[in-house]
Amino acid sequence: MPDPNSDRSSRIDTPPHQGDSPERIIRVSTLARVEGEGALTIRLCNDRVEEVQLRIFEAPRYFEAFLRGRHMQEVPDLTARICGICPVAYQMSSCHALEQLAGIEVSGPLRELRRLLYCGEWIESHTLHIYLLHAPDFLGYESALAMAQDRPEYAALVRNGLQLKKAGNAIISLLGGRAIHPINVRVGGFYHVPSKKELKQLGEELKGAHDLARQTVRWAASLDFPAFEHDYEFVALRHQAEYPMNEGRLVSSRGLNIAMSEFPKHFEEYQVPYSNAYQCRRKNGGAYYVGPLARWNLNFDRVPASIRQVADETGITWPCRNPYVSIIARSLEVLYAVEEAIRIITTYEMPDSPAMPYQPCAGQGAWITEAPRGILYHGYETDASGIIRQASIIPPTSQNQLQMEGDLLRIAPQLVNLSEQEAALRAEKVIRNYDPCISCATHFLKLRVERR
Repeated sequence: MPDPNSDRSSRIDTPPHQGDSPERIIRVSTLARVEGEGALTIRLCNDRVEEVQLRIFEAPRYFEAFLRGRHMQEVPDLTARICGICPVAYQMSSCHALEQLAGIEVSGPLRELRRLLYCGEWIESHTLHIYLLHAPDFLGYESALAMAQDRPEYAALVRNGLQLKKAGNAIISLLGGRAIHPINVRVGGFYHVPSKKELKQLGEELKGAHDLARQTVRWAASLDFPAFEHDYEFVALRHQAEYPMNEGRLVSSRGLNIAMSEFPKHFEEYQVPYSNAYQCRRKNGGAYYVGPLARWNLNFDRVPASIRQVADETGITWPCRNPYVSIIARSLEVLYAVEEAIRIITTYEMPDSPAMPYQPCAGQGAWITEAPRGILYHGYETDASGIIRQASIIPPTSQNQLQMEGDLLRIAPQLVNLSEQEAALRAEKVIRNYDPCISCATHFLKLRVERR
């Protein structure tokens, strides 16, 4: 996976000018500030947009295939390798799906620890995107490094982001065994659980993170947002009592309300000829939107009053249909994750055992959890020995891809009269609203504008 902290900027390769030819091709050979590699082609005819193709061309990594033949207990460690930014999401979706298959339900302190682990991932992933990947778009810089070098207040902004990210990493390190590709998660719970003393020390670090998280919301709310509202179908989990992470029903802004296991009945993956990654759509053919903005729009009534008050202070009317405002939704989720982590740590009692026992068996199980970028579906089939026979993994970026193409199609007419550099940056900004993890989706951005 390319380094998301890199300060590299997009490279534009423009063919030689050919007199007064109406054909114009813009190629961006490297996209900065997303995770993974891909390309975008916009075809214009007489300045009218004919087609938009979002191409993901990283080599497929065949995780679903090489899970077949492995024991169900191996799955959390293997799926954690899919992404270095959101490994917890892959572990949680896989564990829950396999636990459903085995007929066990993790509850009590173990459930709380899993929620705490997810809080850590939301904090580190969201703050990486907010400060290092997305902030330069709003402040007019090619990278966070250039931003920090230019003005002291922006250097302080980046330091705040890194400090917050450090707090999220600390949670993952303690509960997961290490910050990248955690190794302490297993079907049924954990291999080892922390002591109350260890969690108390972690709680002290989070107190400072809470102030930084509130500052993040205020800063995000001070940005200028382009007018870009659209009638999206937002899709997310919704829990009966809490802001969703690991549990709930799948709902949408257009009335969908189903059990997680019904996902394949309402959504379908399909291959497009220009991409190595599947796309996912509603079975009625429609695009949909997952991620922090979708979660917040569908669940802002599930956060504590203290968080709702901060959300009200942003001046945004929720639900909001402007994808640029997703940076505020992310910042509110960071604040929520910090407060939720502090709550869990304060009330923590060590479980009797680090994991619940289970018996391998033949069956099928499916689950969805809320990765930082949106819903992450895992489905498995095992034989009587607990050996994986079939696996299905549908990451959030694959689910957002069709919607991203829709946004690019809407903005494409604005690119007609822009220079190569301006057109590329404008398109990239639309994509970065979704914080795509292209490596997960395999799996941006080469921009190609064709005119004829």
